[in-house]
Amino acid sequence: MDATKMTLADLVRPDVRKIAIANPQHAPYGKRAQEALQASHLWDKVDEKIVYGENIAQTAQFVQSGNAQVGIIALSLALNPDLAAKGGYYLIPDSLHRPLEQGFMVSKRAAANPLATAFADHVRSAPARAIMVHYGFALSDQEIRR
Repeated sequence: MDATKMTLADLVRPDVRKIAIANPQHAPYGKRAQEALQASHLWDKVDEKIVYGENIAQTAQFVQSGNAQVGIIALSLALNPDLAAKGGYYLIPDSLHRPLEQGFMVSKRAAANPLATAFADHVRSAPARAIMVHYGFALSDQEIRR
């Protein structure tokens, strides 16, 4: 089957032998993958196929190396040209898992560091936000708290 046409339901197919996810015990992306599989009533059907990465980067490496046929990874990693060349991706519906919110902060100690504040200003800029959207991040329209 064409990788770009796969859905979560296809994970039960016998030719899908290994499914990589980040460890849900400590990795937020892994927890969301588990939630999506449970909400889809697939967790018990595929649990013996699951291999756990320590984090989302290692999980993507399992797919890139061919040690797993499928990985449930961050969209930003799936869109990376090196990994995108390995196959397609399926965007898991948001309704199947809790949101995964990410952010950044500048500590009190770093607030006086011009490089730290310049970096924070850059991350808030329109060009940086456009890059994040390009790589699959949904951005909040809420003002970033200072």
